[in-house]
Amino acid sequence: MSEDRNLIGRFVEMMAAETGAARNTILAYQSDLNAASAALNGRLSCAVADDIATLTSDWDGLARASVARKASVLRRFYGFLMDEGFRTDDPSPALPRPGTARRLPKTLDHSDIARLFETLEVKLADAPENLALLRMSALLELLYGSGLRATEAVSLDIRAIRQDQPFLVLKGKGGKERLVPLSDRARASIFRWMAVRPQGGNWLFPSGKSFLSRVRLFQLIKQLGTAAGIPSERISPHVLRHAFATHLLEGGADLRALQTMLGHSDISTTEIYTHVEAKRLVELVNTRHPLVDAKTSRS
Repeated sequence: MSEDRNLIGRFVEMMAAETGAARNTILAYQSDLNAASAALNGRLSCAVADDIATLTSDWDGLARASVARKASVLRRFYGFLMDEGFRTDDPSPALPRPGTARRLPKTLDHSDIARLFETLEVKLADAPENLALLRMSALLELLYGSGLRATEAVSLDIRAIRQDQPFLVLKGKGGKERLVPLSDRARASIFRWMAVRPQGGNWLFPSGKSFLSRVRLFQLIKQLGTAAGIPSERISPHVLRHAFATHLLEGGADLRALQTMLGHSDISTTEIYTHVEAKRLVELVNTRHPLVDAKTSRS
């Protein structure tokens, strides 16, 4: 039970920093997780699919919204455990999905992204040697320019960055490796940071005896967003990753390529972005289909 209590506490702390949710919402997350832990005799953090099935069998009489809320919290909890390296497997597929529609991820449009980079560039112009700003520049390029997850970015090994390679080999969820492309501007920001970064083991973003914490990253991103005129509830490292995916699809990338770059093991996870692809296809039909030309010539 003590292990569950510790991990639930860390998860709740992360959620408070990531989402900026109201105190009552955070308390509801904690209450749901504590109840699930008690139902599994303190084995929630190490539960397997059979344990999940046992747990959810008690949800039969609950409203669909309540089941959806409980399942959502557990999915996020297990995602957190995998991101932080406490688990290498995910039992959440055994959780029920009472609704068929998947909510689209929050994202930022091109003007929002432009304001973020412009705000940072103005700050750097005034203080070109500022370590915090140089670090922020490298982090922003990795989150939006390469679509890294928050934990992947902060825990990046400096040895993964090579002068002669426009990509890095990243170990993501479940220990799976993937190639992550690095643009020329991203490499320039990263090497500029590497030239001045404090010594701290092999972490690209050292902090004390370890690396920059995920919670601190969320705080820094929200601070930059606020300076750029973007409300804090609209921006986070995850939102930048979603913007990376959305804008790539808008630019013509296909889902399979996007799946590889995001490190999704299942294409169905990447398919949450098909609303972008569908919109682009409709625009293509309305502007490029031969019947459009035929209609124009008759009018």
